[in-house]
Amino acid sequence: MRTIQKVRVDMKKLTKMLLVSSMAILAGCGQKDDGRIKIGASFCAFNDTFQMYMKDAMDAKAAELGDVDVVYTDGKEDITIQLSQVENFIAQGMDSMIVCPTNGDAAKSISDAAIKAGISIVYLNRMPTELPDGTYYVGSDERSAGQIQGKYIAEQLQGKGQVGVIMGIPGLDNTVKRTEGVKDILKDHPEMAVTREQTGRWMRDLGMSVAENWITSGDNMAAIIANNDDMALGAVAALEASNMKGNVLVMGIDATPDALAFMKDGRLDATVFQDPVGQGAGSLMVAYNLAKKQPVEKETWIPFELVTPENYKDYL
Repeated sequence: MRTIQKVRVDMKKLTKMLLVSSMAILAGCGQKDDGRIKIGASFCAFNDTFQMYMKDAMDAKAAELGDVDVVYTDGKEDITIQLSQVENFIAQGMDSMIVCPTNGDAAKSISDAAIKAGISIVYLNRMPTELPDGTYYVGSDERSAGQIQGKYIAEQLQGKGQVGVIMGIPGLDNTVKRTEGVKDILKDHPEMAVTREQTGRWMRDLGMSVAENWITSGDNMAAIIANNDDMALGAVAALEASNMKGNVLVMGIDATPDALAFMKDGRLDATVFQDPVGQGAGSLMVAYNLAKKQPVEKETWIPFELVTPENYKDYL
């Protein structure tokens, strides 16, 4: 009997110990006692070349800082998925968050969730329609990129010719403003006009398909301006396949390594440098400083720059 009673007593002690340990573990789940900063970063699409350059820049800056961990997620161009990712970041107790939104108009639900949780959020590259207290932005003036394109093409064509614009995802801030920027310039040239507009959703293969359709329809375009380099390179491929590249100027935005390689080979006429390091590393620094309770600017603007065959080597 004494042996049985001793086992029962030991089991009670063991149960108490396990219960106390479990409570300690649960209590510690939301704590960051290692002193490291935790940042959640939701990109709108991992298959977007430029966004991955920004991610690489964030990785490099995080390694340089040394005391920050970044968790990355792919929003798959779906605002519902991104909202779920942000909610998970909140549940994980992130110190701050970075979001490249799939849709600026729909970012309000993300902002509301972050503000309610008391966690600062930095929007990257794609500016939301609203930027309430507790939210910040790092990116470039999208309209100016289109204006740089329009000015360069107008100069090259001496103010004459029809232009086709291959656009990004419809409704996005950068799609709308880059396209409007082109038109801002061309409206001052009576003998120039945007005669075709179609979405390529930022993708090279879709940019190629759009250009192929324009070529097949017999459009007499002097230039194709794309909202990004991937779509511009798709247009180049379509023109080359039809032996028309020498007759049509092609210009993109981003100055990606692929675009610069095309320019080196004389296949791409011009692009506009969008600084992925400035935006990626810049957004991480803003999020990091917010987590440290340091003052930051509400908006951080990274300038665009014209890249041509004359200066492309500066961007290699």
